[in-house]
Formats: sequence, structure tokens, C-alpha cells
Amino acid sequence: MTTGGPAVYFDGKSTQRHNVTLELTPSSLLVEAQDGRTLARWSYGELEQSSSQEGILRIARMNSDSLERIEVRDPDLAKAIDDLSIPLDRSGMTQRRSRRRVIVLAMAAVASLLLVGIFGIPALATRLAPYVPYAFEKRVGEAVNAQVRTVFGSKKDGAKFECGDADDEKAGLAALGRMVGRMEQAAQLPLPLRVRVIRQKQANAIALPGGYIYVFQGLIDQAENADEVAGVLAHEIGHVANRDGMRAVLQAGGLSFLFGLVLGDFVGGGAVIIATRAVLQLAYSREAEASADLYAVQLVEKSGGDPRALGTILKRIAGKGGDITILANHPATAERARTIDAAAKGTNKGEVLSADEWAALRKICGGT
Repeated sequence: MTTGGPAVYFDGKSTQRHNVTLELTPSSLLVEAQDGRTLARWSYGELEQSSSQEGILRIARMNSDSLERIEVRDPDLAKAIDDLSIPLDRSGMTQRRSRRRVIVLAMAAVASLLLVGIFGIPALATRLAPYVPYAFEKRVGEAVNAQVRTVFGSKKDGAKFECGDADDEKAGLAALGRMVGRMEQAAQLPLPLRVRVIRQKQANAIALPGGYIYVFQGLIDQAENADEVAGVLAHEIGHVANRDGMRAVLQAGGLSFLFGLVLGDFVGGGAVIIATRAVLQLAYSREAEASADLYAVQLVEKSGGDPRALGTILKRIAGKGGDITILANHPATAERARTIDAAAKGTNKGEVLSADEWAALRKICGGT
């Protein structure tokens, strides 16, 4: 009996094909990369067959939210998998699901076209974004984040693009964790935040759907205290809370993401690439930025910091000709700072991190 062989593995986070080797153990199917790493382990009892062209066995995991799948072209290996598994397609279950999926897709297409005709994509995205299930946004965020990481690259000047993993950076990562922890506790969001500092020289920060936030090294370099970093971070958390990133993805992805919203799945990898481009090039509306500012004032105050610091760092960055995304599509920075100061009147004037924690955070990307 065949005990293994070649296959193609899709990890569900991108459209990239991975040439792998499948190893058939007595209890599970192992997916091994060409360098010998185990990428996945699927028990035979959870396997199900998906529709595919003749000569290809395409399998996925039953009742899984993941988009992972495996394609097998070797007929002997395909037979061996079928022999070891609960019958992959007993009583036409997969075909019935496929037929139901086609029917639902057709209904979604008609409904989406009608809604687009009535409201248009931007207005429809604004109406739908608050009602998108967080499970769907989480999957969108995972897919977009995977693409964003490829854009930034795995290395920066010979170092990992994420700061905080080297021995001399771990104290900074711990300080960031304390800042995020305090803000996350105060925010009480329905999904966890995933915040990292990356080696980018711009004074900037970006928020992706699903709670992913990247703070650029240049922002920390220009900040004079921890509350200034906390203010910008809180502003990005405001975009997460207001689901502005999800709204932008729906606008950019158009019908592909509208179908995906109905079906709980994506329609083609191209939609993810479009969504990633939209997030990276995004300039929020004046209303969205103003709302995120007010959210930041309240969140920094609840976290024990001085919310006026947000206006201070924005004025400094603007004075140096900075290209931070939260300066785009907004009233003059001085007017904006006055609005932040007015909203922060009478609030806490403490610090979100201690002096030692701030000193550690400043070294999160190395250096002295």
C-alpha cells in the first residue's frame, strides 16, 4: 500500500501553491514541506472531498473555518487516502453541499446586484460593515495580514522586519505588551488586538481588519513620551472598533467580498490582493478620522495616560512634513489638535507607561 507521495498544499492564507509530501500514518495525514517541516496534520476522520477536475483528488477538513486544501494527482496515493479515511463522499453529502452552495451563490449574486443598484458599492459597504460577523472579519484580517507581511518583507537591512524578537529588544516588546494590554482591557473589543512594531522609518501606523495593527519604528523615534505612541495606537484601535478597515475592504473588493460575506468565504484570491492594496493605500474620510480621534482621547484616558499627547505628536510630525496616514483627508493639524485638547479637557494627565518602560519601548528595534 502507498504510504506517501507528492501533493499541492494551499494554506488558506494566500493563493500560493506549496509543493509538499504527504505521509500517511495510521491515524492521520501529515503535510510536510520540502525542507522537512510539518505544515499540517489532518486526522482521517475529518477529511472531506471537494469538487475538482477529473484526475485530481481535492480534500479539505470537514466543518473547518480554514480555507486550507490539498490536491493529489497520484491515483495510488489518492486511493490510499480514501482507503484510510471514512469514505470521503458517502451518500452524496459533498455533492448536496455543492448544489446548495451554487444555489446560495446565485441568490447572493442576485441580492448583491440589487443592493448595489440601489445603494452603490460605497454606501452599501458603509451600511453592511457594522453587521459583518466578526468571524468573517477575522478571516479577512488573516488573509490581508499575510499579504501585508509579504509587502513589507521578512527582513529589513538584515534583521527581521518585526521588532522585539532579538535579546536586546525583548524588554521593549514586553513594554509594548503592557501598553496594549492596558488599552485592550479598557477598550473591551469583541476580538483580540495583534500589535507589532516594524522596521519602517516613516512616522506611521496602520490598522488592518481583524485587529491587526502595525506601528512603524519611525513613529516611536519621533515620539517624546509613551503617551504620544499610545495616542496614535489608540487612534488605530478606534479604526478597528469602528470597523473602518472592514468598510474599506468591502468598498475595494466590491461584489467579490459581498458574495463572500453572504457565503462566509472569499471569491478568488484576487479579492484579497485588492483588499490589501486598499488597506495599504487607505486614506479614511474626515468623519472616520475625527471619530477615531475622539475614541483615542477616551481610550488613552481610560488607560491612565494623557490623551492630549495625540495632538502634540501629530503637530510635530506635520511640522516635519510627515506622511502619516492619519494626517490625510483631515482638517488642518492645528485645528485637529485643538479639537483633541477640548475633548481631553479635565481628563487624566498621567502616563500609560513608566519611565523605565518607555525607555525599553524606545529600544524595541535595537540600538542604544
